[in-house]
Amino acid sequence: MEKMLLKSTTRHVRIFTAEVVDQKLQFHPNKLTLDIDPDNEFIWNQDSLAKINDKFKELIKERVGKNLDDYELRKIGSEIEGFIKFLLQSGQLSYNPDCRVMNYSMGLPKTNEVL
Repeated sequence: MEKMLLKSTTRHVRIFTAEVVDQKLQFHPNKLTLDIDPDNEFIWNQDSLAKINDKFKELIKERVGKNLDDYELRKIGSEIEGFIKFLLQSGQLSYNPDCRVMNYSMGLPKTNEVL
């Protein structure tokens, strides 16, 4: 019986038990692929992307030996969501004003007038 691709989807994070082959997801039981901010709600720079990837690797490393089922994938996705919010609130990430829908899903931007 062939295993089915598992995925965890949150507003800004998608995690798949797959690898990218020829720009398509292909099931792989021992690899995870992260799709970050699919709606381009944020403006990303290399530093903030590196921090997300490092956090993702750290979360996976913490789970070595555990079964990476859909529950564990959801926990990883939720922790990445929380980290995105931290980056946004600390000014390391900003909303994309050219986003298709501007709904401030992680809270209103902080400006000097609001602080």
